[in-house]
Amino acid sequence: MNTAELLKKVRHIEITTGRLVSETFSGQYQSVFKGRGIEFSEVREYVPGDDVRSIDWNVTARANKPFVKQYVEERELTLMILCDVSASQSFGSASKPKSEAAAELAAMFAFSALKNSDKSGLLLFSDKPELYIPPRKGRNHSLRIIRELLGFTPKSRGTDVAMALRMANRVMKRRGIIILISDFNSPDYTREVRLTSTRHDLIPVVITDRFERELPAAGALLVSEDLESGGTLTADLASRQYREAYARDAASRRAALETTLRSAGAEWIDIDPALPVHGPVVKFFRQRRKKFKLI
Repeated sequence: MNTAELLKKVRHIEITTGRLVSETFSGQYQSVFKGRGIEFSEVREYVPGDDVRSIDWNVTARANKPFVKQYVEERELTLMILCDVSASQSFGSASKPKSEAAAELAAMFAFSALKNSDKSGLLLFSDKPELYIPPRKGRNHSLRIIRELLGFTPKSRGTDVAMALRMANRVMKRRGIIILISDFNSPDYTREVRLTSTRHDLIPVVITDRFERELPAAGALLVSEDLESGGTLTADLASRQYREAYARDAASRRAALETTLRSAGAEWIDIDPALPVHGPVVKFFRQRRKKFKLI
């Protein structure tokens, strides 16, 4: 899109998303995240009743008597948005491609962070880092994130989720929130998902077009280009056997993704780009808030 179209789209997302955040999403964000981070403050001598898991063994060994670590709540959080900009994100069987849904999602999180006085940053990635915007505060900063998401042209076509997570772990020195938006059509990332989940609050957002789950029945032979590899794909939409095999393969890949995320203790959000994106996000955080209340 040209500059005028881009600015118009940014303004539209700012208005619609900003209103949604103010009315609904900001409260969900705050109730789940605010004050849940902790940082080290000091050590003090152990007293009966202290949690033995908080003992600082290095100080204890030097002092020859037990000391425990004390922590304070972090009032300011850092939100890092990792967004897949590989070629497959331009796909969309409906009127909206996956990339546009990703921009709307990122805007929701960025404006929520802004409203709660938290920092937000952005990493756009394909099979290499494409653009990194360090976490900052401010409306202009949030608008820049949206502009880049809508207007950025990646240099590469592939996807490497593991690489993106490794970079996020390098640049985020303190515990924060990582929103990972992708279709997860990537080489193995199991180790990196597990490691990131132990260091940060990792929330994968899985964007899947309905045609990536199953193909429509139609009396046609569809020849198309694989958006990431550039190869040619041929799909016989008239063949029930072909459509069933396609659906089985998609279900198998989905099961592998869910196994990886569950093994890391990560809870994810499913997004269909043909539908409004805010519904699944609000539902996710309402469920998460209920779970935290039970802990």
